Amino acid sequence: ASDEDFDRLMENIRSELDNAVLRVMTCHPDYLIMGMSSETFWGGLETSIRLRTRMEELSGLKVAMGSDACQAALKCYGDIKRIAVLTPYWPVGDENVLKFFADCGFEVVRLKGLKCNSPVLIAHVQENELRHALIELDGDDVEAIVQVGINLAMARLAGEAEGWLNKPVLAINTAIYWYALRSNGFPDPVPGFGSLLTDYAELPAA
Repeated sequence: ASDEDFDRLMENIRSELDNAVLRVMTCHPDYLIMGMSSETFWGGLETSIRLRTRMEELSGLKVAMGSDACQAALKCYGDIKRIAVLTPYWPVGDENVLKFFADCGFEVVRLKGLKCNSPVLIAHVQENELRHALIELDGDDVEAIVQVGINLAMARLAGEAEGWLNKPVLAINTAIYWYALRSNGFPDPVPGFGSLLTDYAELPAA
C-alpha cells in the first residue's frame, strides 16, 4: 500500500531468489526463464547485467530476464526511442523502470503505475482497466508501448492493441517467451499475441 511496502516486497524477493533458482535446478532444465520482472529492472542497466551474470553463474545456464527481453524486443521495430510504459508498481518501482530504459537509450514519454496493493492483486487487474491505461498512454509522441510486471495478464490484449493503436505494444510475458524461444533456436511463429511472436524469428543483433 506504499513505497515502503514495495521496498519490503523487493527485499523479500532478493532474500529468496537464489533459493528459488536452486530449487528449480533440481529438475535439470536446459534454460532458465525468470518469471518475475521488478528485480530485473531495479537499479538500472548495469545492475540488471550483474543480476543476469549472477543467475547464470548460480544456475550454470543461459537466462531470459524481462529487462533483456524488453530491450531486445524494442530493437526489432527499428530505431525506436520514445516509449510509454505501463506498470503495476508503486512510484519507487516506476523510478527503477524509468532508470533502466533511460540507461538503454529510450525516452519514456509517459508512464502509468497502477499501484497494485499486492503481487496477487496485480493478477486481478481487469482487461478493461488495462485497455483504458493503454489509451491514456498513447499519443503521436509515442513510438511503442511497453507493459512490465509479469502478473499483469496483458499478453493477448497487447497483441490486439497493436491493431487499434497502430504501433508496437509489448507485453513483458510475450517478450520473455519470445526471447527464450529465439535464444534457443526456435523460430516458430506463435499467433494471437502480437507481431513480436509472429514476425520476428530471430533476436536482433546486439
